[in-house]
Amino acid sequence: MELERRMVLAAMIAGALPFDPALAKEAPSMTVDAPYAAVAMQLAARSVERAPDRGAARSQILGMIGEVETKIRSARIFIEQYGGHPVKLAVLPEYLFTSYPGRISIPDFAALAAFEMQGEEYEALGKVAQNLKLFLAGNAYEVDPNFPGLYFQASFLIAPSGDVVLRYRRLNSMFAPTPHDVWAKYLDVYGIDGVFPVARTEIGNMAAIASEEILYPEIARAHALRGAEIFLHSSSEIGSPIDTNKAIAKRARAFENLAYVVSANTAGIEGTGLPLASADGNSQIVDWKGRVVAESNSGETFTAFADIDLNALRTARRTPGMTNYLARQRLELFAAAYGTVRHPADGMLEGGAVKVPDRDYFKRVQEQVIERMIKEGLI
Repeated sequence: MELERRMVLAAMIAGALPFDPALAKEAPSMTVDAPYAAVAMQLAARSVERAPDRGAARSQILGMIGEVETKIRSARIFIEQYGGHPVKLAVLPEYLFTSYPGRISIPDFAALAAFEMQGEEYEALGKVAQNLKLFLAGNAYEVDPNFPGLYFQASFLIAPSGDVVLRYRRLNSMFAPTPHDVWAKYLDVYGIDGVFPVARTEIGNMAAIASEEILYPEIARAHALRGAEIFLHSSSEIGSPIDTNKAIAKRARAFENLAYVVSANTAGIEGTGLPLASADGNSQIVDWKGRVVAESNSGETFTAFADIDLNALRTARRTPGMTNYLARQRLELFAAAYGTVRHPADGMLEGGAVKVPDRDYFKRVQEQVIERMIKEGLI
């Protein structure tokens, strides 16, 4: 059973699963409304690690959500006056409202900082989306009652109705629990659709990629194979005037999947021991040809905004040619390679129950993977 679960994911990524006719029924038409504007809001994350308790952390988070609404509202006014198209999508940076956990234990950080799935934080963010009449994407640590003691890093999309229409949990993290760490139970609860969710909305098919996951082409490709047209990328990364690994990867993920990337970086992280601007700058929008069409400098700003033209993207995806990389994939070739287990699943399950790890667990697992690859003569 465990092997079958792993093979489901591997085969899905490699395209070996049969086409789902339900997706065909929901396939987008060739035409949509006129282009609309999207904005990557580059804002400073604010750590809650100095908050004395959960109540103080909640107060700080909710206050910051109000500040963010004001900033998006002002940005929207400028963008719509500048370009003429309505702003229908705003993307926020990674862990904007709490910063990262650092060396705080997993249970302690979950208790202090993590959002509840139906909690007041999402309710407040839903009101922001309602008030501004746009889709709001972001990223936060959240707890799930199905997995007590753990938290996941979640990327979300909230519709103008205020409803959360997309919840994606980060799959590859060096220092945080992921669905793969509780894989058997996660599939039982959410199924494979909950692992690679795609939100089919009136402004396009949306999928989320969290932070450094932009470096892993398999994640973006899995989303694209399920219909994603726009990758929502919340990040907190080193900005630079020279190309970083992530900057290169954003362009690659865009053109190889014929998809837009809307990438919002932090404008620094407040309230930690790091220098403020350590993760600052270079928020950007990349079009489906891999061209950076807007990019921010450093500091808090909304200047990474651009028009999203889904008509052009959909026409390209449905046109035969050498540059239609998505349609030219021979995915079944790679099923066996992707079916090989490298990083073990279910490391945080024991007898079907959640086993909360210490902070050094993640390094130990990677060391074991490297040792295994050495023994197999792969590295």
